Amino acid sequence: MSRFRTAERPADRKDSQRINEAIRITPIRVIDAEGEQLGIIPTEEALQRARDAGLDLVEVAPTERPPVCRIMDYGKFKYQQKKRHHKGHTHQSQNKEIRLRPKIGEHDLMTKVNNARSFLEKKDKVIFSVIFRGRENAHTDEGFKVMQRVIKELEDCSKLEQGPTMQGKRIIATMAPK
Repeated sequence: MSRFRTAERPADRKDSQRINEAIRITPIRVIDAEGEQLGIIPTEEALQRARDAGLDLVEVAPTERPPVCRIMDYGKFKYQQKKRHHKGHTHQSQNKEIRLRPKIGEHDLMTKVNNARSFLEKKDKVIFSVIFRGRENAHTDEGFKVMQRVIKELEDCSKLEQGPTMQGKRIIATMAPK
C-alpha cells in the first residue's frame, strides 16, 4: 500500500506547497527525513528516494535556486502545522476596555477593578477610560483621582504601560499583566 500522494491544492497558491509529482523543476536540493542534505539531484531520483522511504517529497523553499525539497511525511507535517497554528490562536493577547465615570460609586469601582484583575490574570491588557459628559469636563481632577485609585488597587498584579492622559473628553490609561 503506497502512501504516496499528489498535490492536494493548486501549486500557484502562496500558502500551499508542491508535493511529489507537482514538483516539476529539476534538479532540486534535497534534504532527507533525518535532516541530512543529499545535495542537488534530479527530481525523479528524489521522488524515488521518497517512495522507497514511504514518505513524500515536499517543496519547502520554492524561491531558492535550485528549489529546496524535503523528504517527509506530509500528513504529519500538515497536522503539526495546523496544531501549531491552532495553539497560537487559542490566546492572543487582547486589549480589554473598562469604562469608568468620574463620580463612580465605591462598589461599582471595585467590581470593575475585579473584572480588570481577571482580565490581567488571563494575560490581557486592560485600557481604562474615564469618560466625561457635559459639565463633568470642568472637573477632570475627579477623573484623575479615580484613575489613580484604580492603578493603586491593581499594582500587585499589573504594571502601568501608559499613564493616565487626557484625550478629548476622556482620560485613558493602559495596564499590562506583570
